[in-house]
Amino acid sequence: MATIVDCPTCGAKVEWTEKNKYRPFCSERCKQIDLGAWAEEKYAIPAVNLPQEPDEDNSSVQ
Repeated sequence: MATIVDCPTCGAKVEWTEKNKYRPFCSERCKQIDLGAWAEEKYAIPAVNLPQEPDEDNSSVQ
């Protein structure tokens, strides 16, 4: 039995099989829409802002 997933773009039910060359998308159109969103930087992985360490050169001067 094939796994059924939701298309990330439109939410349509998609069969996860080798015959579906667009998986996890339902069509080439949905695949291209997603690619365009990445190209326009609509998706982003949040950066972690680490605390900055004081300069070693400045810490010796008092």
